[in-house]
Amino acid sequence: MQGTVDGFSYGLVTPVAAFLMACLGGALGLRCTTRSLRHRDSFKAGWLALGATSIGTGIWTMHFIAMMGFSVQQAPIHYDLPITFASLGVAVLMVGIGIFIVGYRGATALTLVTGGTITGLGVATMHYLGMAGMRLQGRIEYDTLTVATSVVIAVVAATTALWAAVSVHGFLASLGASLVMGVAVSGMHYTAMSAVSVHLHGTDPVEGTGDTATSLLLPMLIGPAVFLILAAVVVMFDPLLVMGDPDWQGPARPPHRPGVPAPRHVPSYGEPANWTARPAGRGARRSVPRAGHRSQDW
Repeated sequence: MQGTVDGFSYGLVTPVAAFLMACLGGALGLRCTTRSLRHRDSFKAGWLALGATSIGTGIWTMHFIAMMGFSVQQAPIHYDLPITFASLGVAVLMVGIGIFIVGYRGATALTLVTGGTITGLGVATMHYLGMAGMRLQGRIEYDTLTVATSVVIAVVAATTALWAAVSVHGFLASLGASLVMGVAVSGMHYTAMSAVSVHLHGTDPVEGTGDTATSLLLPMLIGPAVFLILAAVVVMFDPLLVMGDPDWQGPARPPHRPGVPAPRHVPSYGEPANWTARPAGRGARRSVPRAGHRSQDW
């Protein structure tokens, strides 16, 4: 017997709430990653870890808020708590591996593709591991092509997010990148859910062996939501992380290495020059600067 699957039992409430959580986790994660890459004097590992945890927590929370609207009319759904929270650990761990690769190996094409692939596979693994924690009197089946499409979407979204972390400047641009990431992650989730079909074993009521979706709502929202709020507080108290580099601040000069000639510095308008010269002409003598002495015009 084929079960009737409904992914929008509460209308647009769960998709919108899930999208907002994905955007919040993505925004915090992108800004923390940007902070660690552009301000290397800070606690790099701490910012990267905070960014990975924010993205992983936001995606995991998005998944289970969206799953609140998933139902099978002929069978109640229960969840296995150890598997459910193991999917959170997988999400944070694999997202962290991808972010640390980019953070410590540099923003090259190879590291972006490698980190994005690992992060995307982590998002997909989190999703299907969370689905494996579902308990109902039936068998969940997947369409192979749709599952492969959802994995590709996850990898592309993760790679794009890492690229945005190293390329996007300013708060508004990062906010736009987080919205795009929220759309991509939500799209991956609902693409994966469209691959689901349920084959019921019978019509007898299922014996519950875990918690229902409603009973998972409170612990699911309290823990991750509190963490995301605390991460947002950390972000808000760091002006460099919120606003990025000021527009008036030029690029930092590279440190001078002993034995390597320093690059010639061209003075800007209003900046005193180290030496002056009279335009060369017939009978004119040019002044030659001497080390430690100010030049004089002849």
